[in-house]
Amino acid sequence: MNPYQFYRQFKPFHLDGYSRVQENQSLIKDIQKAINGEYSAIACYKKLAKLAPTVEEKNRIREIRKDEMHHFKAFSDIYTNITGVPPTPQLQEGCPDAYKRGLEFAIKDEQETVDFYLEIADRAQDTYIKESFRRAAADEQNHAVWFLFFIIQNRGNRRQERQMNYGAKGALDATSLTVPQMLVYAMQDEYLAQARYDRIIQNFGSVQTFMRIKEAELRHITALQTLFQRYGVPLPEDNSQAYTSTPDSIKSAYAAGVQGEIDNIAMYNKFLTYNLPQDVRIVFTQLRNASQNHLAAFERGLAR
Repeated sequence: MNPYQFYRQFKPFHLDGYSRVQENQSLIKDIQKAINGEYSAIACYKKLAKLAPTVEEKNRIREIRKDEMHHFKAFSDIYTNITGVPPTPQLQEGCPDAYKRGLEFAIKDEQETVDFYLEIADRAQDTYIKESFRRAAADEQNHAVWFLFFIIQNRGNRRQERQMNYGAKGALDATSLTVPQMLVYAMQDEYLAQARYDRIIQNFGSVQTFMRIKEAELRHITALQTLFQRYGVPLPEDNSQAYTSTPDSIKSAYAAGVQGEIDNIAMYNKFLTYNLPQDVRIVFTQLRNASQNHLAAFERGLAR
């Protein structure tokens, strides 16, 4: 049901309250601005819905767009009854062509619109106008929450997509591997482990399990660096911070450690199926065995 139908049924526009509003040119100007904003949002969200990467997001943005169409109709009716002429909506510029920037634009616009509509509601003397803009402000606040959720959700999706080409996940996804590629993936995975431990220690303090394993894996980095030098392979840049997040609890930290070691062991097992130089095979075997010990330590921590 249209949220404004109740007011249309029980409070026609021609009641005396509107005679006071007709004098208020500032209010009329703001209502025109609100109409332009809704008209532009309808166009912008049509574009965003097409750009959205999932069916869930497309459908939710379409529902938000329907709300904006209700607002546009309600505000246009108010304007027509105050002025005696229908509004001439104008399309505002600014809606980006990229989805991420579109979400950022939408959430900023929705938040600003909430304040604007509440200001109109406070100034208006007519009950119908007050309620119309207050209800619209509540809708806009809800829209802002959804757009923020989509921003966060897509940020997580992008991290997952990047991880598929980094460290153990990248190695496990690769269809073929050379020794230099193996070394790069192995070092990236060690970078990830160090970044993960740094975040955990910073957030939860000097937890002995993580402190001990962090120190052990620094030795892994040293062993790998020797192979990089021996085979003339450039060390990869350490950008592991872009692929890690801070666990929300110590249990989550242990769970992340378990998953990290499972991936690490699977990576080295895959490497060891290849015909490797003996020195490379020895190092990879040692690192795989150490990761099995680390996995057992994390599993004990998770079971506490």
